[in-house]
Amino acid sequence: PVTAGSIVVPFGHVIGNEKWRGSELAQRLQGKVKLIFEDGLGLVDFHLSNRTCILLISEADLVAGDEFKRRLVRFRNASSLRGIVIVEKTQISDQYYPGVQKLVVLELGMVLLPVANQGEASQLIIQLVSVCVREQSRDRSSNPFVRRQRAERAEPALLQAVQRIPGVGRSKALLLLQRFCSLQRLCNAAIHELEQAVGQTAAQQIYTF
Repeated sequence: PVTAGSIVVPFGHVIGNEKWRGSELAQRLQGKVKLIFEDGLGLVDFHLSNRTCILLISEADLVAGDEFKRRLVRFRNASSLRGIVIVEKTQISDQYYPGVQKLVVLELGMVLLPVANQGEASQLIIQLVSVCVREQSRDRSSNPFVRRQRAERAEPALLQAVQRIPGVGRSKALLLLQRFCSLQRLCNAAIHELEQAVGQTAAQQIYTF
């Protein structure tokens, strides 16, 4: 398994697992992000930064059985990276989704993002790359005024990513970003912190998701 520090991702690049070379997903990413393929990424499908990676569960993985669950558990136990799980939720795989949600979110405490197909997955990865670049840029700057300014501007890709949360429209997304500034902080927020930003009902929806 890949652990933090063993993969160095150049700023603004994505490192993809060799198994995705030539796939529809890779073709859609080409030209939109700086994509490099490497062997030996182990359980990880894509590295977005030195700290953040993606594990992609396809429709075929869900239908095939429990191997993907073992993979997720192995990753969680062995890696200190921030893993984001993208799952293909289709008419065929829909019946398996509640079980995946329970495992990923409740038992493993990871971020789960559903997509309809590889095209949607590629759009989401492009958005997340923008978020990672933004976070890395902010880490490089120690000026709190600059950070606040960037958060208030709310980069379109980050805004779109937050709006994918059920029940969150543009206005709630802006409120959440003004308060938490990044996806990482939003994902780690306690329910009472979310309530202060968007009220009790929306906070419960966001926290459950």
